Amino acid sequence: MERKWWTLVAVCTAIFMLLLDITVVNVALPKIAESLHASFTDLQWVIDAYALSLAVFVLTGGSLADLLGRRRVFAAGVALFTGASILCGAATTPLFLILARALQGIGGAIMFATSLALLSQAFRGRERGTAFGIWGATTGAAVAIGPLVGGALTDGLNWRWIFFVNIPIGIFTLVVAFTRVDESRDETHGGIDWLGLATLCGALFLLVYALLRGNDKGWTSGQIVAELVGAVVLLAAFCTVELRQREPMLDLRLFRNPAFAGAQITAFTLSAAAFSMFLYLTLYLQNVLGFGPFGAGLRFLPVTLLSFTVAPIAGKLSAHMPVRVLLAGGLLLVAGGMLLMRGLHTESTWTALLAGFILLGAGIGMVNPPLASTAIGVVDPRRAGMASGVNNTFRQVGIATGIAAFGAIFQHRLQSEIGGFHPSGAAIVATRNDVFIHAFVVGLNELFLIAAIVAFVGAVLAFALVRRRGFAQEPAAQNAAA
Repeated sequence: MERKWWTLVAVCTAIFMLLLDITVVNVALPKIAESLHASFTDLQWVIDAYALSLAVFVLTGGSLADLLGRRRVFAAGVALFTGASILCGAATTPLFLILARALQGIGGAIMFATSLALLSQAFRGRERGTAFGIWGATTGAAVAIGPLVGGALTDGLNWRWIFFVNIPIGIFTLVVAFTRVDESRDETHGGIDWLGLATLCGALFLLVYALLRGNDKGWTSGQIVAELVGAVVLLAAFCTVELRQREPMLDLRLFRNPAFAGAQITAFTLSAAAFSMFLYLTLYLQNVLGFGPFGAGLRFLPVTLLSFTVAPIAGKLSAHMPVRVLLAGGLLLVAGGMLLMRGLHTESTWTALLAGFILLGAGIGMVNPPLASTAIGVVDPRRAGMASGVNNTFRQVGIATGIAAFGAIFQHRLQSEIGGFHPSGAAIVATRNDVFIHAFVVGLNELFLIAAIVAFVGAVLAFALVRRRGFAQEPAAQNAAA
């Protein structure tokens, strides 16, 4: 097999592994809470510590890859991710697990940041479209299939194996990377933007922390207001730093290109509207409908199969139709899927989700391949590492803020419906009674509507912004644009 195809194998294996760990934990949360005596806040941080690390460090990972070599940095990310997975599986306290998840997220960020740049270097022409199609199918399937894999491992072995399973996968990826992947770098890269990293990290941490704690502390409390103001101040500081840097990790001037801005908006809205909802859908299947971890994961198969089926087709279609049509069309399918799932009641069965799952899977599969090609097609090829990092940052920020924001709305709805009830960890992951189920369904229906609105707005903006003239390279087979 040619080296370029080995590159695709290494990249897709790594991406599947790291994205799997975004959702694989969800179905294991009750067992983790029981084993480690974790609170609901602890469980939220188990998920968001990983997503936040991915969001923050993916930009630095892209810069490191451009500077030191994309294969070398990719391999380092795989090694760090694999080692952190061992620590996650060996965790003895919630804090231990949260910190290990954050470390795991840093390794995942490095892998994510280099993935598209490695594929862009290895493939040309129509083959690049095929490679991006496979990459897109992998990303969609990994997030969707996570609950199924997590359920099987949790039921068959125990929750620790959702992390230990990464060990042989990581070793295989390292061997392929060192023996079959070519090196590439940006020789003109000037260095790492440490001040930008610090301000972005602080801004996102304060934002997500405030969203997670707003209901408990009160949205007008001094602590929450201070955290939100601090997030805004640090974000402004980040923008100032990036505008003054000679080699910024996020060149804000790129946003003058509407196509670049459209790609980031698409990445954010897809993650916020679709991927962040998997947590709440999993909780619904387990806590309201009573399925076990594997049974809940099995119900996500329609999403998985549709994303697998549609993604390669979308990759090939991007050679013959405008990218903005695929991006907007996919987000509209996501919005439609959310609206079809809305209207659940206390007597609903899981089949009430089926039509929505079908549209959701098709939408994810339609967006991912053209989004991948657009993310790096709108910049100079020498800046592919940074462009890949920026796009993946917006993906992970979408997941992290989506989970936190939806969680705040969801908990507020529970409190309103149950009369001042403050959901604890035990209530969220274990309680099943008529009052709680009614409140849960009402809250979930509200989230479906909000997610549909987010996806619809993203579709409109993607269609308006992503145009042919915004591409730095002539859009070839893989990245034709309007």
